[in-house]
Order: sequence, then structure tokens, then C-alpha cells
Amino acid sequence: MIQKRIYLFITICIQIFTGLPVFAQNDQPLRKADFTENWQFHLAIDKEDSINVETSWRNLNLPHDWSIEQNFNKASPTGSGGGSLSGGLGWYKKTFQISESERLKRISILFDGIYENSSVWINGHFLGKRPNGYLGFEYDLTPYLHYGKKSNELLVKVNNVYQPNSRWYSGSGIYRNVWLKTTDKLYVPQWGTYVTTPEVNQDKASVVFDISLKNEFTSTKNTQVKTTLWLNGEEVNAAISEVIELKAAKKISIQQKVQVTNPILWSLEKPQIYTAVTEVISNGKTLDRYKTPFGIREFKFDLDKGFILNGKQIKIKGVCMHHDLGPLGAAINTRAITRQLEILKDMGVNGIRTAHNPPAPELLDLCDTMGFIVMDEAFDIWENQKTKFDYAQNWERWYKKDLEDQILRDRNHPSLFMWSIGNEVSEQWSDRGAKIGRDLATIVKTLDTTRLVTAGMNPPIHTNAGAVTLQFEETADKPNALAGSGALDLIGYNYAHQTYEKHKINFPNTPFIATETTSGLMTRGYYEFPSDTTKIWPVRWDLKFTGGNSDNTVSAFDQVRTPWGSLHETTWKIIKKHDYLSGFFIWTGFDYLGEPTPYTWPSRSSYFGIVDLAGFPKDVYYMYKSEWTKDTVLHVLPHWNWDEGQLVDVWAYYNNADEVELFLNGKSKGTKQKIDDELHVMWRFPFEAGILKAVSRKEGKVIKETHIQTAGEAAKLRLTADRNTLKATGKDLAFITVEIIDGSGILAPKAGNNIQFSLEGNGEIIGVSSGDPTNHQSFKGKEHRALNGKCLVVVQTGKVTGNLKLTALAEGLEKTTITLHVE
Repeated sequence: MIQKRIYLFITICIQIFTGLPVFAQNDQPLRKADFTENWQFHLAIDKEDSINVETSWRNLNLPHDWSIEQNFNKASPTGSGGGSLSGGLGWYKKTFQISESERLKRISILFDGIYENSSVWINGHFLGKRPNGYLGFEYDLTPYLHYGKKSNELLVKVNNVYQPNSRWYSGSGIYRNVWLKTTDKLYVPQWGTYVTTPEVNQDKASVVFDISLKNEFTSTKNTQVKTTLWLNGEEVNAAISEVIELKAAKKISIQQKVQVTNPILWSLEKPQIYTAVTEVISNGKTLDRYKTPFGIREFKFDLDKGFILNGKQIKIKGVCMHHDLGPLGAAINTRAITRQLEILKDMGVNGIRTAHNPPAPELLDLCDTMGFIVMDEAFDIWENQKTKFDYAQNWERWYKKDLEDQILRDRNHPSLFMWSIGNEVSEQWSDRGAKIGRDLATIVKTLDTTRLVTAGMNPPIHTNAGAVTLQFEETADKPNALAGSGALDLIGYNYAHQTYEKHKINFPNTPFIATETTSGLMTRGYYEFPSDTTKIWPVRWDLKFTGGNSDNTVSAFDQVRTPWGSLHETTWKIIKKHDYLSGFFIWTGFDYLGEPTPYTWPSRSSYFGIVDLAGFPKDVYYMYKSEWTKDTVLHVLPHWNWDEGQLVDVWAYYNNADEVELFLNGKSKGTKQKIDDELHVMWRFPFEAGILKAVSRKEGKVIKETHIQTAGEAAKLRLTADRNTLKATGKDLAFITVEIIDGSGILAPKAGNNIQFSLEGNGEIIGVSSGDPTNHQSFKGKEHRALNGKCLVVVQTGKVTGNLKLTALAEGLEKTTITLHVE
């Protein structure tokens, strides 16, 4: 009994610290092993080529994005929309051995994503081609493998030559994880389980498992299929078990059901994950053990109350996210995604839209465990192309397979509540678009009956000839063909915020979701005066927005937007006002590579983000935080280094208070209160150097104080790591903020010094960035110019414990170091 309790204690500790379920002591080795190390790579830019014995190879580990390693180039065929970085043709090669003991096993290779047009060979045998750059796929290696001492050679060709093929930065290469899967020949195939919870309440939940089984033996097998639920390292129920007969070379599906009493429901506040463990047993031996994480929750989109989760009305406060990780490019890293989600969570974000493609599996895993509402998007393009070489050329041959694989891969994630079958497709205006929409929705509903289907439409209402109109009349105009097709369970609005309050007139029988909103534009730390909240960018594409600057900057006040979008405050005021408006996804959470609207070269990344490319929040971040969280917020902008006597605006975002009083060098500049639906307060007066202090009060009591101060000459550097203790996994990351400060430690808000970095210890610098959309220094370099006093360095650990010492220096400034501990 004591031993059993000790074992239970140990397993619970492991589960808590790793986040993974722990099973019996005789648990078999992982059926899926990391296969990302010790690859070789060869690149031939912008041309077709083949490899031979003279080909030069570079050693590297995956995931890998070769485009992010290139120089920014105005003449790049990707264009500024693709980040002005090159594609090309890449080859990857890996040699490996398989033990003789595995000869009777089934061995396959799983790629989570290759961008794009990948072809794969094993020992000279062609396995297949996959054009789509965002979906995972599996190839069976078993018939072609060598065992024992004879090596195997895996070869992957990645053809990203034909440009442009994307409206944003795609990256190039095997940029997601790779796995070697080993099973017996009687097994649960890839994405072979489907978990649903048709009845859920606080007292009990019914859980249904649809399980696929495949027999690749040459004889019939009598098989026991046993499924057990686990929660926090403990069994939830007695195993469900049945015996079936499965003939040779056949695949079947079975269904098992269980009742869970007093279930812990998955929610945003407590995203509880259960794990179903399905064992395939034959002749008393476990041949396969397949684990399926899932959540128990009940939800609906209501015509009047919006989104309801577990009986609780929730406003979806979401952001759209492209797949790149800033200076890391498209190469996936779990810690980098985690950091992005942590920053967004701290702002109050509870929703993620995977714009405009299937995401990395790691993103969905993290949304499951961190508590986000996910809109999982399939396509940016249907039949009609948006760029010269995009997915339209593969649509007819691949759309069905690609969509089916996405649904099968992602449908067990509890964070996923909506499938989006398209984004701003031009077919939405035609009967052809309605037909395609119904076809896609049927594919989704055939594979997943539990979630709703939507699409990002711009907008869902139109007049004749496809011309857009914004509805203000009491009677609705004709919906676009896709919105009126019957394919969509949710009407998805891209922009057109003026129509939101007419939704129940225009679409009385279909709930609302704003799939994409706002498109505000900002450069972090840059400000223009006087503030003009009517300033917009003219609709003409050949002109910059009003107030466009020769240095390609945009004011960080919430005062600049695209013609189709709105200011940040404008859209949120409408969304928060009505229960039936279930929520929205802002364009975008983070800046991303490519699409540098409203500019082109020399800009190479976006201005849309609430957070910049380096992960530094822009000021509007704090407006949302003051609205979306219970944390007491008092944020003052801009910085306090201006010309003496210059007329400046001062804004304050605050919450949990009745008023804010502003003091300049101890003298009050007046007390302000938000009136009606205002989301900030503002003062305007001549600049005077010194200390600007804000004090928020509730019922006369001081709630919070904050201040900004005029900085002197830049004198030194300050380094701050997001984490000082890392793991020696070879993949763990530290994100180190570099600040240029004066002699008193005050941030120099206009400093743009070029900073050089060096690292001692078993690790490497893998990324540098400042969030500046116009900086053409390599993200893979060892130096970078700061933007408005800040820069970022990303350090990756090796596999040796010890210390890493990062040194930063810049001309005229004191150098500084920071030490990270690797264990």
C-alpha cells in the first residue's frame, strides 16, 4: 500500500510538471519519436536542380526555415507582401538505422508541415508529393527499409521557387516537426480516434469514442480494444473493453461509450484535459497504445446571447495570428508560441483565429491547455487565385484531401469551436461560391458534427454586380452568395463594423461572429501630434494613408486605420454593446512578416499588430487590457522626450477607477473621467521636461500611480530575460529584452543604437529583432539596431547543463551581461 501511494505521488508530480498523463509502470516506449536532429540541407536559390555526389550539404536540426536566413531584397519575387525574402529549391537528407528487432514492425514518417510542394523518397523509392505547405502527412516506410547495420537515406525536395505564392510571409522548408512512428501491424492509424461528448452537465457527461483499427498482418486477428480515461495521473473509470475479429489487410471503426460522473469541464479559466488511452491487445499482448487528449465541455452560439460555454455567456475577445514567429521565421518552436500566447493572455485575449491556414499542432495543444477559443481556418484561396502561383493551381486536385486531413487532425481539440472554410474568397459573390461553400461544409460535417462552420466574408451583404454596400436601412439587401448558401452556421464578418448592429435584420436565423476586424496601423513608440481620430488612409491603393511618412512610420496613437477597417476603440465599443454579437478576432495580435500595409519597400513586415514583431506591446495593448482583464491598469502615453514648448497629447488607459489626475513636475494638469463609452482620457498642453505622473482614484481613494520621465543621453544597456532558468533540451529559448537607458536607468525612447551580441556557453543566438518594419539587418545576425530604445535577442539552449552568458555592447554605451542557468 505504501509503495502504491509513493508511485501515485510520483506519477502525479510528473503529470503536474510536464503536463503529460502518466500511465502504468509497464508503459511501452513512445510510438512517435522526435526525428528532427542530424539532417543535412542543400539550397539552390531560384532554380530547379538535382543532387549528385558532388552536392554540398550543411548539417542542421529541424524545424528549419531557409527563407529567414536570406537577405532582405527589394527584387525578391515574393514581393514586400512575402516579406522581401527569397524562396527557392531546397533538399533535405537524413541517414539513419533501424534495429533488426524492429523488422516486424510498421514504421512511418510524419511531417507536420513542409512549405511547400514537397516530394519524399526513402532509399530511392518515391513516397509521394504534397503541395500544401500547412498540413501534416504520413508515409509508410516499412516496405523499403534496411535493418541492422545498413543505413537508410530519407530525401526530401521542397520546391518554393514559384513566387509569389502567398499574400504574407510563408517561410520555406521543413519548418514544422518531424516524427518517426513505430507500431505493430495491428494498430490505430494516424488521427484514428474521434471523441465527442453529446451530453454534458455538472453531474455527468457521456463520452463517445469512435476508434479506427487497421490490420496489416497477413492473417485475421482476434483483438481486444480497451479504452481507459485518465485525469491528473489517475484512472477516471473502469476500462471499456470489447473483442473484435479483424481480417487481414482490413480497416474498421468501432464505437465505445462511457459515462463520467462529476466531470471537470474544460473552460477558459480551468482548461482541464482528459486523456483517453486506447489499447489494442492480441493474444494477451498489447500491440498498440494510442493516447487522445480531449476536453469535456458544452457550448452553443445563440441568436440573442452570443457564445455560451458550459452555460456561461462569454464574449469572444480574439485576435488573428499568422504562423511566423517574428525573428525565428516560420520554424516552429513550442516555447516561442507559448510566449506569444502568454503575452496575449495577459492582455485579456481569449480567442485565436489561425489566419489563414491550418496551424501547427503545437499551437492547438497550447490553446487546449492555456484556455483559448480557436477558429481553425482552412483556406485563403479557392479556385480564383490571389497571387500568381498560389493554392488555386492545386485546388481541384487537393482541396478535399487537404480539408479532410485538417478536420481529422484537429477535431479532438477542446479549444476548437469553429471551422472556417475560407477567407475573403472572390467566389463568395457568385453561385459558384455558394456551391463550393456547401461542398466544403458537407466535408466538415461528415467528419465533425460538433462544431460550427463559418467563413471570413468581406462583407456578407452586397448589392447587384457584387458591389459592397453597408446596411443602415430597416430592410436587408441581398446577402452575398456564400452567406446565403445555407453552408454557414455562423455569419462571419470581415470588417464592415457599420453593419454589425443590423445583423439580426440581415440574418435573423444565423448567429454572428466578426471573423476579422479593425486593421489599425501603428509603429511601436512613434507618435504624431495633434491627435486626429478621424484620420484614415484613403481608399486608393496607389496612395499612402493621410499623414504617411517618408521613414515609413505610423503613429502609435489609436488614430490611423485602413479604409476598410476601423480604429481599435471603434470596433470594440460596438462588440461590447450587444449580447448577440458573440465576439471578434482583431487583425492582428502580433505584427507578422510580409504585407507591410500601407507601405511597400523598404518596409518588410506588418504594422497591424497590437504587439510588435519582437513581442513588445504597443500602447493600444493596454486599452484592451483595461477593458478585458480585472488587473488594475493605468497606462500613459506617449514617452516624455519632446521639444520644449511643443504641443503634445497625453492619453491614459485605465480601469477600476473613477478618474485620473495628471501631474507635470508636481503641478496638476487636471482630472479626467471617461464619459459615456469613452475608452481613454486625454490632455493637451505644451511639453515641459521632467516627470509626468498619473494617479487613478476610485471614490476618492488612490488606486494606482504611474509615471514617465524625460530621459537624458543614452548611457548604457539593460538586459532582462523572460526566464533565467532554462532546460538543456536543445530547443528551449530565452527571450531577452535589451533596453537603452540613461544614467538614471530611464529608457531612452528615441534611441536607435546598433547593438552587438555575443554568447558564452552551450547555446546559440538564434534571433534578433527590434520590431522595426523597415530594418533590413538579418534576424539571424549577431547585431541589431534598436527601435525607440528597445531590441530583442533570442537564445537557444544546447543539451549541456551550465550557464549561458550573453554580452551586449554598443558604441558609446557601457556594455552589459546577463547570465542564464541551464539545467
